Amino acid sequence: MLVLSRRAGESVVLGEDITVTILEVRGDVVRVGIDAPRSLKVHRAELLAQLEESNRQSASPSDDLVAQLSQALGRDQDRDQDRDAD
Repeated sequence: MLVLSRRAGESVVLGEDITVTILEVRGDVVRVGIDAPRSLKVHRAELLAQLEESNRQSASPSDDLVAQLSQALGRDQDRDQDRDAD
């Protein structure tokens, strides 16, 4: 990781078409401006982490739900076997 010190009004250029400018420093809060092509996605890291966790939780059913589904499927298989036996 490259670490730079910048003051308000100073910029860093990334590649040919991305400029990161320090707009304001107030205590422990730094306002940063990013000038980049619209095709480049720029996201706050903490929001991406939060979104990934939310997606992971949504995609992973609870243990109770899995148990209920397993029981329901087991009952369906029992009914199918009873039908086949008749």
